[in-house]
Order: sequence, then C-alpha cells, then structure tokens
Amino acid sequence: MKIYWTKINKIIEETPEVKTYLLDCPEDYTWEEGSHIHLALEGFNAGDKPNRSLIRHMSISTLPHENSIGITTRIREQCSEFKTILRDMEVGNEVAIFKTHSNVPLKREDKNIYLLSSGVGLATFRPLVLDYFERADNVNQIHSLNVDSSNDFLFTNIFESATDKKFTSQFVDNRKDYYEEVKNLAADKDGLFYVVGSDEFLMQNIEVLHEQGIKPEQIMLDKHQQQRSKFLSSDMTV
Repeated sequence: MKIYWTKINKIIEETPEVKTYLLDCPEDYTWEEGSHIHLALEGFNAGDKPNRSLIRHMSISTLPHENSIGITTRIREQCSEFKTILRDMEVGNEVAIFKTHSNVPLKREDKNIYLLSSGVGLATFRPLVLDYFERADNVNQIHSLNVDSSNDFLFTNIFESATDKKFTSQFVDNRKDYYEEVKNLAADKDGLFYVVGSDEFLMQNIEVLHEQGIKPEQIMLDKHQQQRSKFLSSDMTV
C-alpha cells in the first residue's frame, strides 16, 4: 500500500458547518468520479499499529482536471478527535492519503440516473455531475435529490436545474418530503438509483425503493461488494 503525504493548499468554508479541504495532487496520483480515499492525520502510523482514530474514509469531491483532491466534510462544534484536529489545520499542513477506490462511478447504460443524498453526502455526487456535464454519452438524464435539515445546501452553483443539460436538482429540508419524492422518482422502474449518506439513511432508502419495485441491481451504494450485498439483502430490516 502506497501512502502519499500531501499538503492542504486551500480551505473553503462551504457553510457554517461544512468545509472543503483542497489537497495538492501527488505527481502519479489519479482517480475517477465517485472515488473515496483514506485520509489520515500526522501520527496515525507512529506506533506498532495504525491509530484508527486519526484515519477517516472520505469521498473525493473533485475531478482530476481540477488539480486538487477535494475533501468536503461537516464539522460540528462537538466532534470527534479526528475532526477537532482537522478543524484546526491550516493551508500548508500535511495529511496522508491512501487506498483510493470508486464504488459509484457514473454508469453509462442509456438510463435515467437518480442521485439520492443526505447533507454532505452530496460531495460524493459533485464529480459525477461534473463528469456528466462534460460528457453526457449514454446517460439519458440525471436528477439529484438532497435532504439537509440545516437548510445550508451545498454546491448550489453546480446542483442547479439545467434543461439543456437534462439535469434537475431538488433540495428539501425534511425527511417526510424527501421520502415522498423518492417514491415519485421510483415510478421509473428502469432507472438507476445512487444513494449516499449514513447507514441508517441507506437502509431507509433501500426499503422505500424495494417497496416501489426497484431491484437491488438498480441501487448503487458507496460500499464494497460485501457490504453492499448485506445492505441489499432482502432480509435487511430498518
């Protein structure tokens, strides 16, 4: 496993609780849309075993041509040791990245794609939407639905409905309206449904989609195959 140490080159305050950390790209480092990495802080590998409290699995919110590895995360006032350290970091500080992988690349199968997310989960979809805007081949259209009770919606300059691009974007501030809309979207029995959020959020979405007749193979999760199978098994309960 190769560990890259790289520097923070910019910190963007997206909302009062959400920041994007832009990291320098190591020379031989690349990734595809929908990728995640392990982000680690100084001292994570100082002992005999890695200090897991200093490592987090994070989605990359940028594409390679943007020339920075973007990590977008919510940092509340009361937060973990990892996020407390991250909150205090500045431009020029170093972090480690390793184990890059994509579970949710953009599928180009001539179907409608629905991006279902909660809060900062939208960061996983930002590169998928940008990739689609650059090359719409074999994608009928994309619809994004995001629920965020904070009302501080993310990336509104990108997640903006554009008829000419066959892209629609919806933001709602409560789960009730959100799940009603999911049911409406699931009327498309041939669509592909990408879901990103907490495990509880994933399970609730899967349950709603299953009830509407959407098959497991139509549901994309940012999970390794083994975890994905567990979430999509018919005996999974919420």
